[in-house]
Amino acid sequence: MCRNIKTLFNFEPPATEDEIHASALQFVRKLSGFNKPSQVNEAAFERAVAEVSEAARKLLKSLHTHAPARDREVEAEKAKERSRLRFGS
Repeated sequence: MCRNIKTLFNFEPPATEDEIHASALQFVRKLSGFNKPSQVNEAAFERAVAEVSEAARKLLKSLHTHAPARDREVEAEKAKERSRLRFGS
């Protein structure tokens, strides 16, 4: 899985539209191999991003869990600590 795609489910506050779009954009970039598509492929690329965003939105709305929502700040600190341990300070 692409490292830049973050988990969006079960956070407080919930994922924003911008986060969903950014995740979809990273996914489509990974699949297509394009960071920025050529003009001839731009419409297909943007359509794919919109469709993946919609699918992600539907998925996030349909998922259920009994686990308590995770705190974004706490998870960000954990990620920073993992990065520090992996790459050093």
